[in-house]
Parts: sequence; structure tokens; C-alpha cells
Amino acid sequence: MSKVLVFLAEGFEEIEAITIIDILRRASVTVLTASIQEKKSVIGSHGVEVMADALAKDAVNDSQINSYDMVILPGGLPGSTNLNDSPYVAKALKNQLSQSKWISAICAAPMVLCNHGIVSGKKITHYPESVKNLNGALYENKQIVVDGKITTSQGPGTSLAFALQLVENLCGKKVADTLAGQVLTTR
Repeated sequence: MSKVLVFLAEGFEEIEAITIIDILRRASVTVLTASIQEKKSVIGSHGVEVMADALAKDAVNDSQINSYDMVILPGGLPGSTNLNDSPYVAKALKNQLSQSKWISAICAAPMVLCNHGIVSGKKITHYPESVKNLNGALYENKQIVVDGKITTSQGPGTSLAFALQLVENLCGKKVADTLAGQVLTTR
């Protein structure tokens, strides 16, 4: 069974985070949400409070860091900026990259990947005008872009399709297509 880590930062985009968490759990993926703050309670960009499963400092400790098949960054502002400044996020991303494991980001969060040099030479997408310095990444104006083990998406309106793509990445197309039918959407 696949295991993913979803980072939550103050100011995260609620539609993106909750949709991703929900769809992955429906696909029987083990999802651990981790607050980059010093408390599990995290307030989204529209005032929705979410209780994370763990603190990021515990989720990326030496005994846990290698257990994730995918690390996911929901977008939103100032959530993406907060993710960008987190040493826990940086540690997890570098670890995923060194092991050729999945890294995913949506909306403004691809800026974290750009700023940390994760996507230099890779195709990505993001919320329009949210990433000021691509740092060698190649922007594509598409809802979802998969380049190797990097998956990016544009924003709240693409959250469901993005979450289903993450299911496909981890569990296969058949599982993603079945789940799409169960939630009454098409792919």
C-alpha cells in the first residue's frame, strides 16, 4: 500500500488539500498530513481549520523520512510561501528527489519546487503568475503536467483531476478511472 505525506501550512488552499486527502484515502492510500507549524491545528487561506495528523518535524524524522512514496504540497497563499520557508519541507523534497520518488505540487506550491531547484529542466504548470522565478523549469499552460516523478497542477479548479492523477501515479490508471466513476467525474 502506498503512503504519502501532505504538508499543511497556515494559508493553504482548502479545496486543494482536502480534495487530495479525500481522493487518495478513497483509493486506500495511506495519507499522513503534517503541519509545518508547532501545532497540529492549521488555518487555511479561507479560514477553514484542519487538524493535521502529525507535526512536520516528527513526520520527517530519520525513522519516517524514507517511508513516503509521494510528498504533496497544496497551494494557496500565504501557504505556499510558508511551505517554501520550511526546513521540514526542504528536507522531505530533497529526500524524495534523491530516491527518485514522487513529488507533487498544485497552484502556487510549484514555486517551492522551483526555489529549491527540484524542477530545473522539468516541465511544470502552476497557478497563473504565481511563480516569479522558474529557476530552469519549463512552464506549460496545462491543467496537469507529469514529468518523470514530478506532478504539478494549476489550482483549485483542477484539484479533483490532480488528485485522480496522483491516484493513477501510485495505484494505476484502472484504480483512478474506477474512483473517478464513483465520484461522478470523467477523466
